[in-house]
Order: sequence, then structure tokens, then C-alpha cells
Amino acid sequence: MGTVTTTDGVEIYYKDWGSGQPLVFSHGWPLSADDWDTQMMFFLLHGYRVIAADRRGHGRSEQVSDGHDMDHYADDLLAVVEHLDLHDAVHIGHSTGGGEVTRYLGRHGESRVAKAVLISSVPPLMVKTAANPGGLDKSVFDGFQEQVATNRAGFYRDLAAGPFYGYNRPGAKPSEAIIDNWVRQSMMGGAKASYDGVVAFSQTDFTEDLKKISVPVLVMHGDDDQIVPYADSGPLSAKLVQHGTLKTYHGFPHGMPTTEAPTINADLLTFLKS
Repeated sequence: MGTVTTTDGVEIYYKDWGSGQPLVFSHGWPLSADDWDTQMMFFLLHGYRVIAADRRGHGRSEQVSDGHDMDHYADDLLAVVEHLDLHDAVHIGHSTGGGEVTRYLGRHGESRVAKAVLISSVPPLMVKTAANPGGLDKSVFDGFQEQVATNRAGFYRDLAAGPFYGYNRPGAKPSEAIIDNWVRQSMMGGAKASYDGVVAFSQTDFTEDLKKISVPVLVMHGDDDQIVPYADSGPLSAKLVQHGTLKTYHGFPHGMPTTEAPTINADLLTFLKS
């Protein structure tokens, strides 16, 4: 465990376990590095060095009032990478973390990077625009912000107990432990970071970042993702990067790294070894 201070003076918390090729995990909104526990333990036991940071304003990182945008997220990730002097790294992002990875590669290049993985990720662009007619209406995200500002704990529980893990689907068997852990992580972070983060993940256009990426990219997405709808995300990202592979998971939810960890971990390991 450690911290690094960014160029604009923000203390970022990170975990760094093991040795071997570094795998750098970027978490989703509004969670923390703890959301990667299952993956970090799996790959640690397979001989990899595993690293995950709490995004600014999230988890154990400093709850600053500003800088909650993709450029700062990417710069903060670079601060961790440079502090640990990582090379030949594989960057793995889930949801908003996939946007962070994409912006990091587009903004800071690939000199320290071997491969990347985007899981249930927000690129190319979530919000509906004239150029992105398949996106979600801005009112959806305005509603997210209103709930964060007025009913954060209740909103988080409803998300975790419902669409995030597909627990609202017929026949689903919700895990109270998983739901509680999701809420725990989310409430550790600051409300301002969570509020601003909605704009960061929904209104950032990653199209040009994706086009710059030349390292191999595995795009993993469930076709029953109720948070980042499949058709306007995974397939498009896989086409925009220069060397992309799309892996589609029938019926898997947004939070599939947790609920479907054996499948996701096995496929990640195959990609790492390829």
C-alpha cells in the first residue's frame, strides 16, 4: 500500500502486490480499487504484479473538489505508473476505468504499455448526440447526478441491487454481500467526485483516443449490460482501435468481473499469454 502526490497536489492511494509483469487495474464509478480484489488475487497467484489505485475523490484517495474529469484521471494514472516506474504493463479498465485507460493511452502514449483490456467500458461515448444517435439521453445522467446530490446511499444500493449486477432480471439470485460491498466502496468516496464523475464518464468522447491505440486491445462486454449498453460501446471501441478483439458475453451484466469472475479471469489470462 502507498500513496503518490500528483502534479496538482492530490494524494492518490494505490495497492502494489507481487512481482512479474505489471497489471494495472482502473476501477469503475463510483467504486475503489477494492472492486478488483478477485482479479488481483487471481493474477497475483499466477505470478503477476498487480496494481490498482483509488481514483481521485474515490476510496482512500484525497477528496478534492476539482479535477474530476478524464484528463485528470489519466494524468493521475500516469503519476502512479511513473512513481512505480512500470514498463511492459497491461492496463485493464472496467466501466469508467476503461475510459480512464483509453484517455491515458491517447494522452500519454504507449511507451510503457504492452496491452490493454476494456471491460464493460464507457468508450467511445455514452451520451446521445447528433454524431452518436445510439447513446443514452442526457436526462438519464442528469438523474444520476440528482440522486447523488440528494439520496446517495439509497441510489447506490438500488444500483447495486438492481441493474449493475443484473439482479433485477428474472431468476437472478442477489448476493447481499456483493451489494453491501458495492455500497461500502461507493460511500467511501466523496459526493462531489461522484457527482462530477457522472459527466466525466457519460459526456467524454473517446473516439480520437481509441484511434491512436496501436497495442493489442481486448474488449470484453456483456450483451445484457444495463449500465453501458452493449451496441453503442464494446463493438464500436473494438473497431476503432488498431488491433482490437471483441469478446461478447451472452447474458452477462455490467458488473461481470465480480459475478462472472471465473470466466472473466480465465479469458484475461488467455489474452495475457497470447
